Amino acid sequence: MTGKFRIKPMRVLKHLFLILVSFLSAFPFYWMVSSATNDTADIILGRILPGKHLMVNWNNLVSAGKIGTAFFNSLRNAVVLTFLSLFISSLAGYGFVVFRDKWKNKVMGVLMLSMMIPPAATLIPMFRMFSQLGLVNTMAGFMLPSIATVFLIFMFRQAAQTFPFEIVQAARIDGLGEFNIFLRIFVPVMRPSYSAAAIVTFMSAWNSYLWPLVILQNPDQITLPIYAGSFRGGYVLDYGLIMLVVTISTIPMLILFFALQRSFVAGILGSVK
Repeated sequence: MTGKFRIKPMRVLKHLFLILVSFLSAFPFYWMVSSATNDTADIILGRILPGKHLMVNWNNLVSAGKIGTAFFNSLRNAVVLTFLSLFISSLAGYGFVVFRDKWKNKVMGVLMLSMMIPPAATLIPMFRMFSQLGLVNTMAGFMLPSIATVFLIFMFRQAAQTFPFEIVQAARIDGLGEFNIFLRIFVPVMRPSYSAAAIVTFMSAWNSYLWPLVILQNPDQITLPIYAGSFRGGYVLDYGLIMLVVTISTIPMLILFFALQRSFVAGILGSVK
């Protein structure tokens, strides 16, 4: 074939490669949802087609109890932590760019170096400190270590560098305070960056396992990741039940991502310019 209908081998190979990568990326999600409808025997045998045990797994999950409590605790913790983290981290990133200080780049460098410390290395010191402060089994104990992350501060700092500083100077001349400049001017302009940061922060808080497992020792404070991990004990594992819990835990993240996906790419690109 000739003209515009001519088949280009390289174009075909690129499309085949993209199809293969898309399949490999989507297959774990499909297998998770499909496994939630199968029983343990079918999952062990490697069945990938949907089965007829969804209601059985659901009834077992309801009988186990605390699924509603775990879902509510995870949602509450993730939503509150996301709002607080976005506010504090964006305020810090804004300050690193707008205010003039010769030490700010060195402080940012120290913060970046702290990212090299493994979280597990600080687990015991943090728990001892929080237990002495009486913050065990509290939302404050869960949120304080993650309420301002270096990654988010750096992300908002990079995004703030594209913010026109002339607007800040004009607002100062008009008598607007720094906090009002941040709320009324910076926040609306940086909405794509906030959307991208909200997705990252919510996913991190929602999937958090190790620190909540240590600091939230009360059964009434259980979260979904801990709840899913509680079914791994004993000699018999109900994989269908576990996959159903994991499938339920992905629903809020999917809703958030599809609601903010239009701003996600723009926010990520804006943060690295």
